[in-house]
Amino acid sequence: MACRNIGIDNKHGYFPNPSHYDEMVHLGLPRTHYQHVANWLDEMPLESLLSKRQQAETRFRQEGITFTVYGDNAGTERLIPFDMIPRIIPASEWAVMAKGCEQRVQALNAFLHDIYHEQKIIKAGIIPAEQVLANEHYQALMQGLTLPHNIYAHIAGIDLVRHSDGTYYVLEDNLRTPSGVSYMLENRKMTERLFPDLVAKHKVLPVSHYPDYLKTTLNEASLIQGATIAVLTPGRFNSAFFEHAFLARSMGVNLVSGSDLVVKDEVVYMKTITGLQKIDVLYRRLDDAFIDPQVFNPSSMLGVSGLMSAYKAGNIILANAVGTGVADDKSIYPYVPDMIRFYLSEEPILQNVPTWQCRKPDHLSHVLANLPELVVKEAQGSGGYGMLIGPTATKSEIEDFRAKLIAHPEAYIAQPTLALSTCPTFVAAGIAPRHIDLRPFVLSGKEVRLVAGGLTRVALKAGSLVVNSSQGGGTKDTWVLAE
Repeated sequence: MACRNIGIDNKHGYFPNPSHYDEMVHLGLPRTHYQHVANWLDEMPLESLLSKRQQAETRFRQEGITFTVYGDNAGTERLIPFDMIPRIIPASEWAVMAKGCEQRVQALNAFLHDIYHEQKIIKAGIIPAEQVLANEHYQALMQGLTLPHNIYAHIAGIDLVRHSDGTYYVLEDNLRTPSGVSYMLENRKMTERLFPDLVAKHKVLPVSHYPDYLKTTLNEASLIQGATIAVLTPGRFNSAFFEHAFLARSMGVNLVSGSDLVVKDEVVYMKTITGLQKIDVLYRRLDDAFIDPQVFNPSSMLGVSGLMSAYKAGNIILANAVGTGVADDKSIYPYVPDMIRFYLSEEPILQNVPTWQCRKPDHLSHVLANLPELVVKEAQGSGGYGMLIGPTATKSEIEDFRAKLIAHPEAYIAQPTLALSTCPTFVAAGIAPRHIDLRPFVLSGKEVRLVAGGLTRVALKAGSLVVNSSQGGGTKDTWVLAE
C-alpha cells in the first residue's frame, strides 16, 4: 500500500533530516515495522489527530496525571505533553537492548557492593579512589553493611539514545530515584483507548504487568516472607507525586510520608487508626539527604528520625539503597564499561557515549578548545539543567561555561553532540521529526526483570536535543513488537 505521507505526495510534509536516523523512514520509505503506522498517518486528517490529542489532555487532567515545575511563576502543575504517534522497536533490537541494560545494572550493583566492602576495583587501579570516596553521593556509613542479595539499585532507569549510524548508546544511568514509569503505563492505556484498531494491527508486547514485577522485586528485597511494603513520598508538592501515588495504588500498598512513620527500638512502624504496623520495605522516592534528620540534613521535615538505625540493624529495606548515587554520577559513568569487564568478565553489549572528564588536564584542554561542538554537563546534575549544548549556545553562554570549567573542572564532563534519532511527532505545524530517547526500567531482585520498552521522551521544540519534561519535553507510547 502506498504511503502518501512519506512518498511522492507527502500529504503531511514529513521530511526527516537525512543526516539523522529516523525511526519511521529510511530513504523516503517507511521501515517495515512502521508500515501500518505510516499508512494510518496517511489516512488520518490532522483535524482528527487534534481532536484525539484534546481528548487525551482532558483525560490526563481528569486523572491528575501531572508533574511539578519548580520555580515556575506561571503555576507548578503541568501535564506532560503526550504525543500520540508511537515509537516502535522491533523484537530483535529490543532483545539486544534488554540484555545490555541487564548487564549494565548487574555491573553497577556489583560496583556498589564492592566500594562499600573490599573496594577491589579501586585497589586494581581501574577507578581513582578520590572519584569514589570523595564523591558527594558516597555514604561512608554504608561501609561494611551487607544487603540482601547484594542489591543496591532495585529500580534503575537506563537512558538510551540512537545515533545517526543506527547504534544505541547509553547516555546515563539513573539509580537513585528514577522516575517516569507511570507515564509509560498511562501512555499505553491512552493509546489503546484512542486508537484500538491501530494497536490491534500490531503484536505489541504488554507493559501493564510492571507493578506486579515491582512488587515482586520489593518483596524479594526482604528476607521476610510476605513483607509489608510502603512507598515513601516527599509529599504532594514533589514533581513526581502522581507517580508515587500511582505506583502505591497499582501495587496495593500504602503511600506514606515521613510523618506517617515512626521508629521504635530500631524497627519502622506506620501509624494507623488501629495502632502501629511494622513496615519491612520502603520504596523511597526521596534523596539520601532527606531520609533521616538524625544522620543527614537535620532540618529535613520529609524523612523519619531513626530510619538509618533501623536500616543498619537490618530491620528495614530501602529501595533503592542509601549511597547508590555514587554509581550514577556522570563522573563515574565513563568507567561502567570497565566495571562490566571487571565484575562480569564480559564485553559491554551497549556502548557509552565518548566522554571527556574535565578533572583531567588533557581532557579539559580538549573541551575548552572545542566548546562550540560539545555538550557539557554537571557531573551531579539532572533534569536537563546545568548543561551547555555547544552547537545551539550563544557566544556569551559558551564563554560563561568556559569560566565555570576553568574554575571547577572536576564538576563537569563533556561529550560529543550526538545526532539523536528522530520520530514522527504531532506538533503545531503538523507531523514533524523530533528527537527522542528511551528509558527502560530495570528491576533487580532474585532475578532481573524488564517490561518490554520503557519511556520514550521527545524534544518537542524543533532541533532541540533536550527531552526532559522540566525543559519542555513530552512522552510517547513505546511499542516493542513480538517476533
